[in-house]
Amino acid sequence: MKSTALFTPVWRRFRRSRLALAALVYIAIVSVIAMFAPMFAPLPPNDTDLAARLQPPSAAHRLGTDDLGRDVLSRMIHGARVSLTIGFTATALSLIVGSLLGALAGYYGGAIDWFVSRLIEVVLCFPFLFLVLGIVALFRPSMETLMIALGLTSWTTEARFIRGEFLRIRELEFAQAARASGARDARIIFRHLMPNALAPVLVSASFGVAAAILTESALSFLGVGVPVPTASWGSILAAAQENIDYAWWMVVFPGLAIFLTVAAFNVIGDRFRDALDPRFE
Repeated sequence: MKSTALFTPVWRRFRRSRLALAALVYIAIVSVIAMFAPMFAPLPPNDTDLAARLQPPSAAHRLGTDDLGRDVLSRMIHGARVSLTIGFTATALSLIVGSLLGALAGYYGGAIDWFVSRLIEVVLCFPFLFLVLGIVALFRPSMETLMIALGLTSWTTEARFIRGEFLRIRELEFAQAARASGARDARIIFRHLMPNALAPVLVSASFGVAAAILTESALSFLGVGVPVPTASWGSILAAAQENIDYAWWMVVFPGLAIFLTVAAFNVIGDRFRDALDPRFE
């Protein structure tokens, strides 16, 4: 009941924005299509037909074909599954690592806080994209490698948010009451403090998914992301480089998908941040 009571005013403020609702509906539709990609894709994503290569959008191929005669619509649908899977999984890993380290630093302070703070600074010293490239280069490129690399290099924002919130709420009355009752540290951290510290992290998570999808697309475009012939929006764009002068559909449609998806997550995160503020009425 308590969580429902807290969620209701947030949802009421969130849904006032038609743009945010449209973005939420868009993400829901793309997610459903990605989950059931084989049902929505008209053809297998890697089926080649050299006789039909580089055909513009038509009744047979709604979004045209690529340089190997593969159906672009089918590859984009399966690419949505890849891009969203990487985005959500990498963000989830980032949330777990960042929340755990931030909670330990904010709750215990002292040497643990010093160590976590210095670790955050070390990670932030390296440009994000180059750090991910370095990790991917050390291992065999795959979806799993990419998800782990993105998750282990993007946790610093969540860690700083959680640390700051723990420093603020660890001395409040409800936290002191939990300690006085004899509750263990783990119970105080995860049962009492963490639920009250997650709001800014959930906002960050929406932006994190957008950043992960954009980074995966960039890496796949550079040829160090998802290995071929697995379809992803970035790899479809990469295949369009040599045919960009006359195969416009290979650039426009995957580029538009990346733009709309990243923009939708950013709009949701921005509106959710406003909705969490009680002063936003």
